[in-house]
Amino acid sequence: MPKALVVADEVDERLWTDAVRTVSVDLVIGAGDLPYDYLAFLAGALDVPCVFVPGNHDPDLSGYTRYGGLSMKDGFPTPWPGPAGGVNADGRVVDVAGLRFAGLGGSIRYNDGPNQWTQRQQARRARGLVRRAKWRRWRDGRDVDVLLTHSPPLDLGDRPDPPHRGFACLHRTIDVLRPKWLLHGHIHPHGEPVPDRVVGETRIRNVVGHRIMEFS
Repeated sequence: MPKALVVADEVDERLWTDAVRTVSVDLVIGAGDLPYDYLAFLAGALDVPCVFVPGNHDPDLSGYTRYGGLSMKDGFPTPWPGPAGGVNADGRVVDVAGLRFAGLGGSIRYNDGPNQWTQRQQARRARGLVRRAKWRRWRDGRDVDVLLTHSPPLDLGDRPDPPHRGFACLHRTIDVLRPKWLLHGHIHPHGEPVPDRVVGETRIRNVVGHRIMEFS
């Protein structure tokens, strides 16, 4: 039963110290909009892997390829701006610490910043993710455990203002992949309780801040 430190959007200064070493987890999960140095510190201090998706305030990681310790972009070696040792799940299906993740980072497009998508663009990315997940399921029989996103599904934990609207395509993605969990950030509770939402077999959880979660 893997246990994870799940973080998004809001840095907890108490965790960005050696005090975090008292936390016992198997991996760090990042749902976006956190300094990559913060994610790298958490994973390094805890000596566990880190899987994440970028948020709309994070640097653009598209176009980078990584082979071992070498990062390439446009055919040239270049430093990777992401967290050291982190696994970027955006648009990918990855297995980390015994869990299978399918990732879709970013938010709805509201200006010219990075990691922002129109509903149509994110729907296209979601279809590609579903194809990859189906292929992996055909190959090894394993389903997706966690759909890791930065933004929530439309009308399921999002907000009415334009920058915080959710993605409609996540409804179909949930229907097809049937993950046990959808974890997202982007929507700051500001002290209000945020209950989980359940759609079919999937539990949707806002993980802004930090949480310790066990995955059966």
